[in-house]
Amino acid sequence: MPLLDVKNLSVSFPTAGGETTVLHNASYTVDKGEVLAIVGESGSGKSVAMLAVMGLLPPTAKVTADRIVFEGKDISNLGPKERRRIIGKDISMIFQEPIASLNPCFTSGFQIDEVLKQHTDLDKKARHKRAVELLEAVGLPNPEDRLKAYPHQMSGGQCQRIMIAIAMACSPKLLIADEPTTALDVTIQKQILELLGRLQAETGMALIMITHDMGVVAETADRVIVQFQGRKMEESDVLSLFENPKHAYTKALLSALPENATGDRLPTIDYATDYTGDQA
Repeated sequence: MPLLDVKNLSVSFPTAGGETTVLHNASYTVDKGEVLAIVGESGSGKSVAMLAVMGLLPPTAKVTADRIVFEGKDISNLGPKERRRIIGKDISMIFQEPIASLNPCFTSGFQIDEVLKQHTDLDKKARHKRAVELLEAVGLPNPEDRLKAYPHQMSGGQCQRIMIAIAMACSPKLLIADEPTTALDVTIQKQILELLGRLQAETGMALIMITHDMGVVAETADRVIVQFQGRKMEESDVLSLFENPKHAYTKALLSALPENATGDRLPTIDYATDYTGDQA
């Protein structure tokens, strides 16, 4: 049985003209200990899908699904109180833009402690010890000082590590990483990816990596889902995807990688083609 099993998930938002569907009957599974990459351009519905699974979309969003099953339990119709017992504990998420995601009014220590207070029975002293351990685990030096720091007092890479520490605080069974290296320089990107890989290997958690970076996919994933305009185009193991892509959009996406440039022009995707006509 998969750890997470999502069937025919669709998401719509109200618009001036009525309603716009941004995700069309998407299905996902991820097994314990597996790394699943969901790849696609901005606006392809990657983040919306996972926010729907987490129950974090605004009330105006219309979410439908045949099932959203986690550990054998359908969580799609849970009330807020029941959902809070799972979200942040068993299923956790690293959001885009760590500076924007962290609360600027509170120290990193307060924000880590908030998660531990919500989901564990640890006393204040034990929670502080756990927070220090988490900052050490994510590679932040002088953890006692970092716990007292506000987001604006840290770099983007440090804030991302704080976000990872918060997400890992309760040892989740499933971690969703939404563009975890966006806006970070190349050196820090590599460090963050290595950190996520190490934490995933050490804890045995499942990891869903949302990205538009095919290099990240090649380095981290066991299995890949390719999305375009809110639809799943192709799903395969990572080696097969790169060596033998089956869908026209996947081929176009891979051909547009910078390393395939010829002369002084970067390759581009031909959007005159209707890629949504069929799915591999």
